Amino acid sequence: MGNEIKENIMGYETIPSLIMKLSLPLMLSMLIQALYNVVDSIFVARVSETALTAVSLAFPLQSLMIAFGIGTAVGVNSYLARKLGEKRQEEAEAAADNGLFLAILTWLAFALFGLFGTKPFISIFTDDPEIISLTWDYASICLIFSFGIFIDITAERIMQATGDSIHPMITQSLGAITNIILDPVFIFGFGMGVKGAAIATVIGQIVSMIFALYFVKKNKYVSLHLSLKKFRPSGKIIKEIYSVGIPTIIMNSVGTVSVSAMNSILISFTPTAVSVLGVYFKLQSFIFMPVFGLQAGMIPIIAYNYGARKKTRMTSTLKTGGTIAVLIMVLGFLLFQFCPSFLLSLFAASDEMLKIGIRALRIISLCFIPAAISISVTSVFQATGVGYAAMIVSIVRQIIVLLPVAWLLKATGILDNVWLSYAIAEIFGLTCSVLFYIHVYRKKIKPIES
Repeated sequence: MGNEIKENIMGYETIPSLIMKLSLPLMLSMLIQALYNVVDSIFVARVSETALTAVSLAFPLQSLMIAFGIGTAVGVNSYLARKLGEKRQEEAEAAADNGLFLAILTWLAFALFGLFGTKPFISIFTDDPEIISLTWDYASICLIFSFGIFIDITAERIMQATGDSIHPMITQSLGAITNIILDPVFIFGFGMGVKGAAIATVIGQIVSMIFALYFVKKNKYVSLHLSLKKFRPSGKIIKEIYSVGIPTIIMNSVGTVSVSAMNSILISFTPTAVSVLGVYFKLQSFIFMPVFGLQAGMIPIIAYNYGARKKTRMTSTLKTGGTIAVLIMVLGFLLFQFCPSFLLSLFAASDEMLKIGIRALRIISLCFIPAAISISVTSVFQATGVGYAAMIVSIVRQIIVLLPVAWLLKATGILDNVWLSYAIAEIFGLTCSVLFYIHVYRKKIKPIES
């Protein structure tokens, strides 16, 4: 077969069918991941409230790892898919090799931080020796042994770029299921507490990594001959990867900043408000994770057809995917509006948490539908190499608008007003997304002959 590339399904299969084929497995796997996040918290909460606090303090570090892992992998995904669309096999293979190389470098950086930066980071938030000790036990293990999550995420996005979404679903599911099974074994069976939760987490990630690398090698969609032995880093390719990757990393990282700042605002009312926000993020992951899975399936389709110069297939992908995203968010909105007490009861909510949480879930969920449109439009930015637009939208929404508005509404002394800041920020984010899309469409998509 040489350097020829057989026709990729992303260039000819109907868009609705293609979106379902690529996105549905990702959506299902992300639902499993969301389930794991909730179950993991329930197990840890049964150790002690202090243990739950410790794991919550480690959450920003885990979010940061995921931000770097996904950001780099999205850059690999976008660049690789474009090269496949342009029928450039060798450059596609080089993108995959460079992506795995960057995953290893990222792991080394976080492992060093895990060894030397974890305790100083924890000390910013608390001087309680028990919380510091428990957070160190959990966070240091997750960071030092994080090679599994970085390599796994990159390998999954390589598969997605070739049109394979079934195997990424399998690898994520196997890792999450392994984690869920091992959590009670290590936490309670071996009496390891939060250390056991961390060990179960990294073992699940390593399981995912092993299967992901195997499936990349056995890819039936496009034959990618990867060889780290003969590999030499390419500055040009790494620059291309990070042109999309760095904005995505920043976009995903600002969430950590906004959550920390919101916690400082909410705690001035009552610590229960902080707990409510934490529960909200666990619950909303069941709504947002499938939409992010849908977006992850849309990116390689748009990127491939951008490389292949097929404008109609690009715009059709956005319309179809955006419609599905809105429908998912409508269902989520209705669930949060009519069943908030049931959702909160899953976390054994106290009377005070129910009183605050019911209104909070109803108010914050007003942002769901505009968020669906914004997330869908962002896929075009990442697929066409305009990652900075997605980054700016995220910064506008979560830093420039959300935090100042929340701070101003805090002055009213009414907690419910603070929750409104999420809906207000999302409207600004949507407006920004639409304006950037108009610009990208005129500059990059409209000139293409369909």
